[in-house]
Amino acid sequence: MAQDDDEPRVRYEKRGRVAYVTLNRPHVLNAMDLRTHEELGRIWDDFEADDELWVAVLTGAGDRAFSTGQDLKERADRDRAGSGPTTFGSRGQPGWPRLTERFELSKPVVARVRGYALGGGFELALACDIVVAAEDAVFALPEARLGLVAGAGGVFRLARQLPLKTAMGYLLTGRRLDARRAWQLGLVNEVVPADELDDCVAGWVADLLRSAPLAVRAIKQAAMRSVDLPLEQAFTADYEWEKQRSVSQDAVEGPRAFVEKRDPVWQGR
Repeated sequence: MAQDDDEPRVRYEKRGRVAYVTLNRPHVLNAMDLRTHEELGRIWDDFEADDELWVAVLTGAGDRAFSTGQDLKERADRDRAGSGPTTFGSRGQPGWPRLTERFELSKPVVARVRGYALGGGFELALACDIVVAAEDAVFALPEARLGLVAGAGGVFRLARQLPLKTAMGYLLTGRRLDARRAWQLGLVNEVVPADELDDCVAGWVADLLRSAPLAVRAIKQAAMRSVDLPLEQAFTADYEWEKQRSVSQDAVEGPRAFVEKRDPVWQGR
């Protein structure tokens, strides 16, 4: 069934401290066209700017796919229209910087994966901080089989998140990983039966919300910026969120709540 042009490509809901971002094209396995990227760009801007939001959950509508990546029908139409070649990154394209290039996104994003996470869909998951998958999840970067490259960071992130030979095997052949294999390789945090997926995601979100939001941001920024630095440089690098955390009310509230044997009340400032 075709999608109504008035219907959003992405659903965006705010519930308390949590943003729920749902790719909303189940009839094409949540493939992402240019309009999807435009909507996602505005959503990620709003998520980062809204101080009331501390965590995002990214998923796909329906139970068949998280996302199968780029809308290849649209891509073929654009190629016929002479739109020109594309390569790594999305600079100059709708939705830039996309999640895969939002290297300074300070808040954690949890991927909730059911079904296929292929191509750009897998790249989205690789760009998230925590990935929770149903047992029916399938991951792959099949671009080489299509004469393409995993240009939304798949080439770079897979080679960083897996042993190089393992990553090259999947990148060069487009072979698929089932959820259990992805978990064994450390690409997924947890794998559960499909009917337990929402509860599992909710558990991760609850644990994130128990943590001080400025501490979470400081830790995320420090981990991501320092991952390729020598250890000595990592200790002395500049982390803006750590500067804010260190002088925050929350840095005082945490130890005080521990001593007073009560739950901390985080202010996020």
